[in-house]
Amino acid sequence: MKPWEILDSTVTPDGSTLELRRHDGEYVIRAEAGYDLMTSRMHGSEDAMMSLACPNPRPGARVLIGGLGMGYTLRATLDLLPPDGCAVVGELNPKVVEWNEGPLGPLAGNPLDDPRTELIVGDVANIIRRGVQEFDAILLDVDNGPKAPTQKGNLWLYKPAGLAAAHRALNPGGALAVWSVDNEVGFERQLRSAGFTPTTHEVAAHGKRGKRHIVFLGRRR
Repeated sequence: MKPWEILDSTVTPDGSTLELRRHDGEYVIRAEAGYDLMTSRMHGSEDAMMSLACPNPRPGARVLIGGLGMGYTLRATLDLLPPDGCAVVGELNPKVVEWNEGPLGPLAGNPLDDPRTELIVGDVANIIRRGVQEFDAILLDVDNGPKAPTQKGNLWLYKPAGLAAAHRALNPGGALAVWSVDNEVGFERQLRSAGFTPTTHEVAAHGKRGKRHIVFLGRRR
C-alpha cells in the first residue's frame, strides 16, 4: 500500500498547520488536529451549494464564496453563472491559492483561470462586512460547521452580528449557504432571527450512498 505523500504545508493565521497530501491520485487538505478539511474524493455537497442557493442566476449575478478549498464550489458556481456574472472568492491563506494554481487546479478544471473569477486573498468576513445588497448568494465553506470553526475568528460568521451582515450584503431574495459536516440543532433558529427563511439540506458527499453532509440555507426575505 502506498503511503500518503505530504506535498506542502502552511501555518494558518491562528498558528495551526494545514497539510496538502496525496495518495494514488487523491488529494487531501488536512488540519493539524488530524481531520480532513477537504478531499478530492468527496465533494458532492460542495458541488451542490450554488444550485441550492442560486439555481437560476440573473444576468450580471455576483456570488461570494468563502473558502477556496479545492475549487469545487467555485467550479459549480461558474458552471451556473451567466457570461457576465462574477464569482468573488475570499481565501485567507495564500498557500491554498498557490495549491489551486498548482496541483489542485486540474481537479476542478482550473476555475481560477476563468475571467469571471475575482480572487481576494483575505478574510471573507471583511468582504461581508463591506457589502450592502451586493451579492445574489453567499456560499460559506470555511469551517466544519457553525459550531466547528477551523479558527476562532470564524465564529463571528455564525453569530447574530455576522448573520446580520450577511443578510445586509445580499440582494433581496438572495441566499446564504453554510456548509456543515453535521446537522446542528438551533442554527435554523439563528438564521430565522437574522431575517432569513431557513431550510436544511442533507447532501451526499460522494455517490448516492455513504457519508452525507449538511448545507444550511437562509434566503433573504
